[in-house]
Amino acid sequence: MEKNTKIFGLRTAANREDQVVDYLISKLQKNPKGILTVIRPHGMRGYIFIEAESKTDAEVTLQGVPYARGLLPQEIPYPEIEHMLEQVKVEMNVKKSDIVEIISGPFKRENAKVIRINKQKEEIVVELLEAAVPIPITVKMDAVKVIRREDNDESK
Repeated sequence: MEKNTKIFGLRTAANREDQVVDYLISKLQKNPKGILTVIRPHGMRGYIFIEAESKTDAEVTLQGVPYARGLLPQEIPYPEIEHMLEQVKVEMNVKKSDIVEIISGPFKRENAKVIRINKQKEEIVVELLEAAVPIPITVKMDAVKVIRREDNDESK
């Protein structure tokens, strides 16, 4: 972040943050006046952040942007959003034969058993427990949470 710039919050329509960012980037490629950075924090719905030289520059750039609902009235101090900018890699502790709950996607709230793990792609293959016919389904590792672990230590 440069010394003379300010960070402003932009309200967007929920789940339309990506469209707003894409539109802003295409608009800024034609005329990058006053806007330095557009930030879309992962996991935060309805808001994106803009680093600009002034609030006026941000307002002028945002005119006519679909799904943009307006700037927040106050500038946002950098320390408040700094933790959102650093992507932290969290090691998932999912093992084969674990029972997991799917927490996002079309199979949300379904329980499943882990069949395979692909750490390079960060995907796992599961079979739904309640399904009449076991069909393997590939989901992202961050779309599940472990609810029961099949322990190999039966001697305890």
